[in-house]
Amino acid sequence: MYALGRPDAATIRRFVAAQAPLPFSYADVGATRTTPPAGYDVDHARVRLGEGAATFARAVAAVRTWRMFALGWVDLHWPDAPIAVGTTVAVLTRALGVWSLNAARIVYVVDEAERFGFAYGTLPEHAERGEERFTVEWHRDEDEVWYDILAFSRPHGVLATLAYPLARRLQQRFRADSLRAMASATRA
Repeated sequence: MYALGRPDAATIRRFVAAQAPLPFSYADVGATRTTPPAGYDVDHARVRLGEGAATFARAVAAVRTWRMFALGWVDLHWPDAPIAVGTTVAVLTRALGVWSLNAARIVYVVDEAERFGFAYGTLPEHAERGEERFTVEWHRDEDEVWYDILAFSRPHGVLATLAYPLARRLQQRFRADSLRAMASATRA
Protein backbone atom coordinates (compact mmCIF):
# COMPACT_ATOMS: atom_id res chain seq x y z
CA MET A 1 0.00 0.00 0.00
CA TYR A 2 1.38 3.39 -0.98
CA ALA A 3 0.23 6.72 0.45
CA LEU A 4 1.26 10.36 0.38
CA GLY A 5 0.43 10.75 4.07
CA ARG A 6 1.46 8.57 6.99
CA PRO A 7 -1.24 5.93 7.65
CA ASP A 8 -2.79 6.18 11.12
CA ALA A 9 -2.93 3.30 13.60
CA ALA A 10 -6.51 2.33 12.66
CA THR A 11 -5.60 2.14 8.97
CA ILE A 12 -2.58 -0.02 9.76
CA ARG A 13 -4.67 -2.36 11.95
CA ARG A 14 -7.24 -2.78 9.15
CA PHE A 15 -4.43 -3.38 6.66
CA VAL A 16 -2.85 -6.12 8.80
CA ALA A 17 -6.25 -7.73 9.47
CA ALA A 18 -7.06 -7.77 5.74
CA GLN A 19 -3.67 -9.27 4.81
CA ALA A 20 -3.49 -11.89 7.58
CA PRO A 21 -5.70 -14.55 5.93
CA LEU A 22 -4.25 -14.13 2.43
CA PRO A 23 -1.73 -16.50 0.82
CA PHE A 24 1.95 -15.67 0.45
CA SER A 25 2.84 -13.76 -2.71
CA TYR A 26 5.60 -16.19 -3.77
CA ALA A 27 5.84 -19.93 -4.31
CA ASP A 28 9.05 -20.85 -2.48
CA VAL A 29 7.76 -20.50 1.08
CA GLY A 30 10.40 -21.61 3.59
CA ALA A 31 13.31 -21.52 1.13
CA THR A 32 15.50 -19.47 3.50
CA ARG A 33 15.91 -22.71 5.49
CA THR A 34 18.04 -24.13 2.69
CA THR A 35 18.89 -22.54 -0.67
CA PRO A 36 17.10 -19.46 -2.01
CA PRO A 37 15.39 -20.10 -5.34
CA ALA A 38 16.64 -18.94 -8.72
CA GLY A 39 15.19 -15.79 -10.22
CA TYR A 40 15.46 -13.65 -7.08
CA ASP A 41 18.01 -11.21 -5.71
CA VAL A 42 19.70 -12.90 -2.75
CA ASP A 43 21.13 -10.83 0.07
CA HIS A 44 23.11 -12.08 3.05
CA ALA A 45 24.64 -10.06 5.87
CA ARG A 46 25.93 -10.88 9.32
CA VAL A 47 27.66 -9.26 12.25
CA ARG A 48 29.50 -10.65 15.27
CA LEU A 49 27.66 -9.50 18.39
CA GLY A 50 30.13 -10.73 20.98
CA GLU A 51 30.64 -13.90 22.92
CA GLY A 52 29.09 -16.02 25.63
CA ALA A 53 25.75 -17.06 26.99
CA ALA A 54 24.83 -13.57 28.23
CA THR A 55 25.31 -12.03 24.77
CA PHE A 56 23.29 -14.83 23.18
CA ALA A 57 20.48 -14.29 25.73
CA ARG A 58 20.43 -10.54 24.97
CA ALA A 59 20.41 -11.28 21.23
CA VAL A 60 17.48 -13.68 21.56
CA ALA A 61 15.58 -11.08 23.63
CA ALA A 62 16.32 -8.46 20.96
CA VAL A 63 14.93 -10.65 18.18
CA ARG A 64 11.85 -11.49 20.27
CA THR A 65 11.13 -7.75 20.56
CA TRP A 66 11.90 -6.96 16.90
CA ARG A 67 14.85 -4.70 17.82
CA MET A 68 16.38 -5.29 14.38
CA PHE A 69 13.60 -2.98 13.09
CA ALA A 70 14.31 -0.15 15.58
CA LEU A 71 15.95 1.96 12.91
CA GLY A 72 14.22 5.33 13.06
CA TRP A 73 13.18 5.28 9.40
CA VAL A 74 11.34 1.93 9.54
CA ASP A 75 8.32 1.28 11.73
CA LEU A 76 7.24 -2.27 12.52
CA HIS A 77 3.58 -2.70 13.37
CA TRP A 78 3.42 -3.95 15.96
CA PRO A 79 6.69 -4.50 17.87
CA ASP A 80 4.85 -6.50 20.53
CA ALA A 81 3.73 -9.05 17.91
CA PRO A 82 4.73 -12.55 19.01
CA ILE A 83 7.50 -14.39 17.21
CA ALA A 84 5.26 -17.29 16.17
CA VAL A 85 4.31 -19.02 12.93
CA GLY A 86 1.38 -17.18 11.38
CA THR A 87 2.00 -13.78 13.00
CA THR A 88 1.32 -11.03 10.45
CA VAL A 89 3.04 -7.66 10.68
CA ALA A 90 3.30 -4.51 8.60
CA VAL A 91 6.51 -2.65 7.86
CA LEU A 92 6.09 1.07 7.21
CA THR A 93 8.78 3.06 5.40
CA ARG A 94 9.00 6.45 3.73
CA ALA A 95 11.08 7.29 0.67
CA LEU A 96 10.90 10.28 -1.65
CA GLY A 97 7.81 11.56 0.15
CA VAL A 98 5.82 8.35 -0.34
CA TRP A 99 4.82 6.04 2.51
CA SER A 100 4.93 2.31 1.82
CA LEU A 101 3.09 -0.17 4.05
CA ASN A 102 4.14 -3.78 3.45
CA ALA A 103 2.61 -6.95 4.88
CA ALA A 104 4.55 -10.06 5.88
CA ARG A 105 3.79 -13.23 7.85
CA ILE A 106 6.12 -15.42 9.89
CA VAL A 107 6.77 -18.63 7.93
CA TYR A 108 8.83 -20.54 10.49
CA VAL A 109 10.60 -20.07 13.81
CA VAL A 110 13.99 -21.46 14.81
CA ASP A 111 14.19 -22.07 18.55
CA GLU A 112 17.22 -24.19 19.41
CA ALA A 113 19.73 -24.15 22.25
CA GLU A 114 22.29 -22.19 20.20
CA ARG A 115 20.14 -20.63 17.46
CA PHE A 116 17.03 -18.48 17.52
CA GLY A 117 15.10 -16.53 14.93
CA PHE A 118 12.45 -16.63 12.27
CA ALA A 119 11.68 -16.00 8.64
CA TYR A 120 8.81 -14.00 7.29
CA GLY A 121 7.37 -14.01 3.82
CA THR A 122 5.65 -11.36 1.78
CA LEU A 123 1.90 -11.12 1.40
CA PRO A 124 -0.05 -9.66 -1.56
CA GLU A 125 0.24 -6.05 -0.31
CA HIS A 126 4.03 -5.92 -0.24
CA ALA A 127 6.26 -4.07 -2.70
CA GLU A 128 8.47 -7.17 -3.02
CA ARG A 129 7.96 -10.90 -3.32
CA GLY A 130 10.16 -13.10 -1.22
CA GLU A 131 11.32 -14.09 2.22
CA GLU A 132 13.69 -12.81 4.88
CA ARG A 133 15.28 -14.73 7.74
CA PHE A 134 16.60 -13.15 10.94
CA THR A 135 18.65 -15.40 13.25
CA VAL A 136 21.11 -15.19 16.11
CA GLU A 137 23.56 -18.03 16.61
CA TRP A 138 25.98 -18.95 19.38
CA HIS A 139 28.95 -20.86 18.00
CA ARG A 140 30.15 -22.45 21.23
CA ASP A 141 33.40 -23.82 19.80
CA GLU A 142 34.62 -20.29 19.08
CA ASP A 143 32.35 -18.75 21.77
CA GLU A 144 31.01 -16.25 19.24
CA VAL A 145 27.48 -14.88 18.87
CA TRP A 146 26.35 -13.76 15.41
CA TYR A 147 23.31 -12.00 13.96
CA ASP A 148 22.47 -13.13 10.43
CA ILE A 149 20.03 -11.89 7.76
CA LEU A 150 19.29 -13.90 4.62
CA ALA A 151 16.74 -12.69 2.08
CA PHE A 152 15.55 -13.38 -1.43
CA SER A 153 13.29 -10.92 -3.22
CA ARG A 154 12.12 -9.43 -6.47
CA PRO A 155 9.77 -6.54 -7.25
CA HIS A 156 6.03 -7.08 -6.97
CA GLY A 157 3.94 -4.80 -9.14
CA VAL A 158 4.50 -2.03 -11.65
CA LEU A 159 5.46 0.70 -9.18
CA ALA A 160 7.93 -1.58 -7.40
CA THR A 161 9.48 -2.55 -10.72
CA LEU A 162 9.83 1.10 -11.78
CA ALA A 163 11.36 1.98 -8.39
CA TYR A 164 13.60 -1.11 -8.36
CA PRO A 165 16.96 0.74 -8.05
CA LEU A 166 15.59 2.70 -5.07
CA ALA A 167 14.19 -0.48 -3.52
CA ARG A 168 17.59 -2.17 -3.76
CA ARG A 169 19.24 0.81 -2.04
CA LEU A 170 16.63 0.72 0.72
CA GLN A 171 17.15 -3.02 1.17
CA GLN A 172 20.90 -2.47 1.47
CA ARG A 173 20.35 0.35 3.98
CA PHE A 174 17.94 -1.83 5.98
CA ARG A 175 20.49 -4.65 6.27
CA ALA A 176 23.29 -2.31 7.38
CA ASP A 177 21.08 -0.48 9.88
CA SER A 178 19.61 -3.74 11.18
CA LEU A 179 23.11 -5.11 11.87
CA ARG A 180 23.96 -1.94 13.80
CA ALA A 181 20.66 -2.05 15.72
CA MET A 182 21.29 -5.62 16.84
CA ALA A 183 24.89 -4.86 17.81
CA SER A 184 23.64 -1.95 19.90
CA ALA A 185 20.81 -4.01 21.45
CA THR A 186 23.15 -6.76 22.63
CA ARG A 187 25.91 -4.67 24.23
CA ALA A 188 26.31 -5.39 27.95
